[in-house]
Amino acid sequence: NSASVIKHSLNKNEEAFVVKRRKTVLKSLQKLKIHCSKDAVPNIALLGSGGGQRAMVGLLGSLVQLDKAGLLDCILYLSGVSGSTWCMASLYQEPDWSTKLEKVKNKIIKRLNGPGVSWGDAFAKLKKYYYEKDIFSLTDVWAVMAVTPYVKEINEHRVTSQHNKHKNDPFPIYTVIDKQCKQNREGDPWFEISPHEAGYSLIGAFVKTSSFGSQFDDGCKIKDQPEMDMLYLQALCGSATADMDENKKFIWQYIRVLFVQFVFSSTDPNSPSAGKCSQVLMDLVDMNLSVLNGIDPFDLHESIRTNLNELTGGKSQHIFQVEKLNLADKEAAKLHMRKYTLDICIYSDECVCIIDVCFSICKCAVWWIWGTKYDFLHNMTDKTVPRALLESETRDYIDAGLLLNSPYFSVLREERDIDLIISLDFSDGDPFMTVREAAETCKKLKIPFPEVNITSEDVKKPKDFYVFKGQNAPTVIHIPLFNVVNCGDDIEAWRYKYRTFQGPYSAEKITDLMEVAGKNISNNRKKLLEQIQADIRKKRSRRFNNSEYKLI
Repeated sequence: NSASVIKHSLNKNEEAFVVKRRKTVLKSLQKLKIHCSKDAVPNIALLGSGGGQRAMVGLLGSLVQLDKAGLLDCILYLSGVSGSTWCMASLYQEPDWSTKLEKVKNKIIKRLNGPGVSWGDAFAKLKKYYYEKDIFSLTDVWAVMAVTPYVKEINEHRVTSQHNKHKNDPFPIYTVIDKQCKQNREGDPWFEISPHEAGYSLIGAFVKTSSFGSQFDDGCKIKDQPEMDMLYLQALCGSATADMDENKKFIWQYIRVLFVQFVFSSTDPNSPSAGKCSQVLMDLVDMNLSVLNGIDPFDLHESIRTNLNELTGGKSQHIFQVEKLNLADKEAAKLHMRKYTLDICIYSDECVCIIDVCFSICKCAVWWIWGTKYDFLHNMTDKTVPRALLESETRDYIDAGLLLNSPYFSVLREERDIDLIISLDFSDGDPFMTVREAAETCKKLKIPFPEVNITSEDVKKPKDFYVFKGQNAPTVIHIPLFNVVNCGDDIEAWRYKYRTFQGPYSAEKITDLMEVAGKNISNNRKKLLEQIQADIRKKRSRRFNNSEYKLI
């Protein structure tokens, strides 16, 4: 059954997994000499924030130390945002990775220190994305252009292939947000993807993960689309540039690099038409960059018109007239450039179908199309779901870090019944923003969450371990990556060394970051054990108070 559903219960496969995993957690607690009955086993979720390669390497270093501390088998859920999902995608390629983490870690680090994906392989992958599905977007470009230089592979595994291969690992949840819900402040922006289902965490609207992206009408699938692979999922989760207008210049520059590499290496030098078509494309990209930089693009327009005339035997002579743009009116200039670009793309599609992928990329950049999928709730009728979600033909999914840089709302689903959240924060800037914003949002949505109070001294000089507790809420342990314990007085130097937007890390930087992230676990093993024991007592007490046997 590939229908989309609206429910407030766990997927049956996830339920079965949880039952088995809780047995593993119980055994792990016994090994740690922690007394616990079957019904008091705590449900523990580990969260990895966003932060590009810093988050990827930081999460790996933290997991290695959790394993050495004997605590990895206590984790029920592993959920990530953005860069943390890059680590998860690498781990979950390996069946039962947590039983052989040292070996898996070495394999990942060897790959990160090795050669990157070749331009030829990357462009072949991009063309595959373009031709195999209905909706192409900048997320496809981001996957091959921005993700592969960091992860050094084209990971074509599917999330659903993780089903039944990870009986000894925590349950993985990858998170993104719905862009329209975020922008219009309506509905439920929190969107999760697991091996079994994909959907809106809080309103409980889900579809099988294998069918996410396929076309639906009134809850029934009407057109299949291929299931996304892990490379695309990493780009979907890690598309931090997708929501910011100021990033348009950055993306056009990325596109220019892409075209220089691909177009001129793949066009036939003996074909004059291919060369002219390539030149039209490059001039078009440079025109967009010129307007964004406040430079008159008229000379580039003349070059485009000349080449198009030669390609079409003079038929385009009077089509693309352009006057000198008033660059002082930035919005008008951008609107003009959008129309001009789309006109050239449409005309070029009809005249010279040599590099149609590239012209489509230009169209996506002009319309700023990211992570677009068919809406699996289209034309359903349900009063509990916001109307916008039922009326849309498509939805756009982007990096969750653009709203909240930690995946709290995937594990705060009531039916997951989480007792303890361990939040590993690899964010840039304020190391408490994620936990503070999670608390504020929970207050608005009436979701149980402990109160979060941070002193100004802590913001300046964060420690390596914070615990927040509430009466009927999960305990939250918050661990900032760089802090006074593992960095001393050099916190700012560490932050600068591991900025979010920089090239892939050297082997030395990876080793150092693994070590500093790992210290946050190894230095706090005793405190983690104490909090687990406290949550067992809390759970036992709550169950006793709710039982029919309690004394009145």
